Parts: sequence; C-alpha cells; structure tokens
Amino acid sequence: MTRIALIHALKVSIPAIEESFGRLWPEAKLMNLLDDSLSADLAEQGALTPAMTQRFLTLARYARSTGADGILFTCSAFGPCIEACARDLPDIPVLKPNEAMIEEAIALAGPKARVGLLATFAPTLDSMPPEFAAVAPGSTVVPALAAAALTALNKGDGPGHDREAAASALALKDCDVIALAQFSLARAAAAVAEATGKTVLTTPDSAVRKLQRLLLQQKAA
Repeated sequence: MTRIALIHALKVSIPAIEESFGRLWPEAKLMNLLDDSLSADLAEQGALTPAMTQRFLTLARYARSTGADGILFTCSAFGPCIEACARDLPDIPVLKPNEAMIEEAIALAGPKARVGLLATFAPTLDSMPPEFAAVAPGSTVVPALAAAALTALNKGDGPGHDREAAASALALKDCDVIALAQFSLARAAAAVAEATGKTVLTTPDSAVRKLQRLLLQQKAA
C-alpha cells in the first residue's frame, strides 16, 4: 500500500486533505505530522529563516524514515523550505501544497491568465505569486485576504468561514479563475464559486491528483 506523509503547519489543514484523499485516492495510507508552531513563528518573525528550513528538513527526514513513498506539505507559506526538502529527498515525490493547483490554473486559463488568489493566512500572499510567475511569467495574480474566515474556522464556525471566504472572493470576480491558497479553504470552494461565478481550484484536490500521478509513473518506470 502506498504510504503518504502529510506535514502540516496549521491543524485546520488536516480535515481538508483527508477529505480529498478519501474521495480521490482512498487506497493511500496516510500519516499526519503537525507542527503548528511553524505558522505562529513565521507570523511573528515575518520571514523564513535558516532555522525554519532545518525544522522542515527534520520533519521530512523523519517522514521518509517511516517508509513514506511521498510527502505532501500543506501550508503554502513555506515554499523555499519545502524546496530544500525536495532536494534532500530526491528519491520520492516531495510536493509543495500549491504547485499542482498552480499548474492546473495555468493549464485551464492559459499562460497569460488573470488568477484570483484567495488566502486566509497573510504570508501566503507574499510567497505564492512568485510561484505562479515561475510557471507562467505572463500570468497576473490578483490577491485577496480573507483573514476573518480563518478566525471563524479556528473558533469552529465552518459556515462562518465559508461566508467570509465568499465575501472576500467578490473582489476577484474579474479574474479568469480563482485559486484557493489554503487547504482549509477548500471547504468554501462551492460558496466562492456561487458568489463569483468563476471556476474555483483547491490545493488539496490538485495535490492529490498530482501525487497519485507521479507515484504511478514512478512505479511503472
């Protein structure tokens, strides 16, 4: 059985990715590693540090030591740290949470797409636009922050989270496609689509599809 390690910096990411695996790849065996101090430390320090990269490497190496066939990180604000883990473990797929969704957004809307990027964690709106630019330099990322949505979710108010996300997404109605940056935002995809009339992509569904495809290709090789 394929073993996938899921590494989280926000506990609210866990239900979303487990739901996507249950729907899209139920045969995969999942393990969850959570260090929710990472997101708090990033918010406090305001930038990624070498010490954070070392913490990510420690988590990834531990996951690999348990027999993980692939690793998926679920917090989108730590791209360079995750890239270091991918270089450190070249024998297995190590995915950033948003890379598959970025690829799908550009494939869907084209290399000069105007992509609405909705996030609930502010640092994500700094870290993700360069990732879009790396895939499609001609694309335009329009950011929108739904901080109140994350506050609601942390209080256990799922419907409130979805309403706040949909309200913030109204600023993205002139975009070609809307990308939901956080795994926890996936639950609001239908509400955002209804409010904006746009195609909405989620990080967990895109990530599961790519990880499954990579591992099937690896086994077939």
